[in-house]
Amino acid sequence: MKLSWRWYCDSGARHEGGYTLVELLAVLAILSVLALGVAPLAELTVQRRKEDALREALWQIRSAIDAYKRAADQGLIPRAPGTSGYPPNLLALVDGVPGAGGQRQYFLRRLPRDPFAPVGVEALASWRLRSYDSPPNAPHPGADVYDVHSMSDGRAMDGDLLKNW
Repeated sequence: MKLSWRWYCDSGARHEGGYTLVELLAVLAILSVLALGVAPLAELTVQRRKEDALREALWQIRSAIDAYKRAADQGLIPRAPGTSGYPPNLLALVDGVPGAGGQRQYFLRRLPRDPFAPVGVEALASWRLRSYDSPPNAPHPGADVYDVHSMSDGRAMDGDLLKNW
């Protein structure tokens, strides 16, 4: 006997359109298990992106500070006697300083913001500053900007404190 689709549909079994409650609950259970597995991966991705952004921002600012110092040492920008030659503040890197030829020299297009700083904190206020005369184990701001660090007390994925980068 050859079975056909028409025979199956006409066999007296009534199949209404839609899904049963059990089928819907099974699908919801499967989706929730999948979502629980994806959530930690999403958190790790966000953390990794913030850490990459912090590395990039620190590299940009520190490179600009070093370029400012080189320019001051070479006499390309004015340097007051008795000063270290490092920028007086982070805004000097963005706003520029008058060069030896009278033309302003700029070292950063914009000041990057610490990605771990709380929302609403401006880029300038998001960094912990270290002056030239402060020791590395106890950095504090002073008359110039020798280095910058994150103000975050959080830890990176490798276990290091972000403020020690």
